[in-house]
Amino acid sequence: MNIKLLEEKARDIRIGAINAVHAARSGHPGGSLSSADLLAYLYFYRMRGIDPSNPENPGRDRFVLSKGHCAPGLYACLAERGFFPREELLTLRHLGSRLQGHPDMKGVPGVDMSTGSLGQGVSAACGMACAAKAKGEKYRVYTLLGDGECEEGQVWEAAMFAAHYKLDNLIAFIDFNGYQIDGSVTEVMNPTPIDEKFAAFGWYTAVADGHDFSSIDAAVEKALTVKGCPTAIVLRTVKGRGVSFMENNYKWHGKAPNDAEYEQAIKDLEGGDR
Repeated sequence: MNIKLLEEKARDIRIGAINAVHAARSGHPGGSLSSADLLAYLYFYRMRGIDPSNPENPGRDRFVLSKGHCAPGLYACLAERGFFPREELLTLRHLGSRLQGHPDMKGVPGVDMSTGSLGQGVSAACGMACAAKAKGEKYRVYTLLGDGECEEGQVWEAAMFAAHYKLDNLIAFIDFNGYQIDGSVTEVMNPTPIDEKFAAFGWYTAVADGHDFSSIDAAVEKALTVKGCPTAIVLRTVKGRGVSFMENNYKWHGKAPNDAEYEQAIKDLEGGDR
């Protein structure tokens, strides 16, 4: 694992997400920034069979962005990976653009599932993992949930399903940045302890530093040895990671920076501070 490369890719994903949200004058920067390290880890190191020239490779590992509102981060990652030009990020949410506010698997190469309604992405990921088991396929399914998303009942229906069908080819990451659109998750509708809840549903669970590639990798490596149950990895992250005025500020959950804020955000990110 080339940590320096992954750090560079994560920085570029963050810059791409900020460029996209600023150009759209709308979008969700906070969670896109907090999940950039995981996206870099998955798409530039961990996932097998990812090929921009053959985005529907049947043997590829799948990724489902269950917290679909953080599409700017996923789009920026896919652009960095070569699925479409970086310049296209500037069309986010524009009329006629294929980069909608939530991922669209029919229009955007590299998107494995259309998501948006919270809880439905992880449910679809369960279906993919179940299909792989039924067909004897070796691909793995990775999905990313928000911590606020874990307030949704459908998440726990999916958790019950995955444990019942012993989906050990499924790894769910929870981006625990502590904030959702209205404030702190523990104040709005406390879903904690998330790892213990998944464990109670029959999952193997782990907690990792979502901004430390070695920590993420150690958790995933252990998960890959687990048999007979799915894995949930709670990633401790910082909302708005890398942008000084966005960090740990719920107001940047779904808000675009103005021109002056955009300039400061890019300055922060290009400074290379982690």
